Amino acid sequence: MTNILVVVYSYTGTSRRVAELLCSQQGWRMAEIQDVRPRHGALGSLRCLIESLFKLRPAIRYGGPPPRDFDAVVLVSPIWALQLAGPMRSFVARRRDLLPDVAVVSVMGGQGAPNAVAEIARLTGRGPLLSTALTMREVDDGSYAARLEGFGAAVKSAKDSKAVACPVTLSPQAV
Repeated sequence: MTNILVVVYSYTGTSRRVAELLCSQQGWRMAEIQDVRPRHGALGSLRCLIESLFKLRPAIRYGGPPPRDFDAVVLVSPIWALQLAGPMRSFVARRRDLLPDVAVVSVMGGQGAPNAVAEIARLTGRGPLLSTALTMREVDDGSYAARLEGFGAAVKSAKDSKAVACPVTLSPQAV
């Protein structure tokens, strides 16, 4: 199954690098969420923290294709203050009825991925097909590439199989 869209939000560019590699590995299309109000410097970082702590939904732009035109969507998002990044929260909340099955890639400093997956499940009313988490350190040193490729293959397999039990988390030890 190759009719899969990768939707990414990236403040620093780290999540974008993950999404670009996943798309290149699997031949999938990528679409990006952007802030309406840019984040710059310390105040931008403070906004990230406040949005996460209070689960705010900031204004976003999404110019990608309609997610409903795909069999599945892979959401790639950073974790801020142990929570889903505000712009991804906005995207999922506003398009929950248009989203097909989703898979989740969380990019984090060290913790918070389960919180993001749980929030996406709450917003969509169903758990993701698969989820995985990458640390910024793994992305920076490149050690995540093989695991990300395995995740992409697992998403394809999950969409092709009728017998998948959801949700499933792909752990680093499973690949």
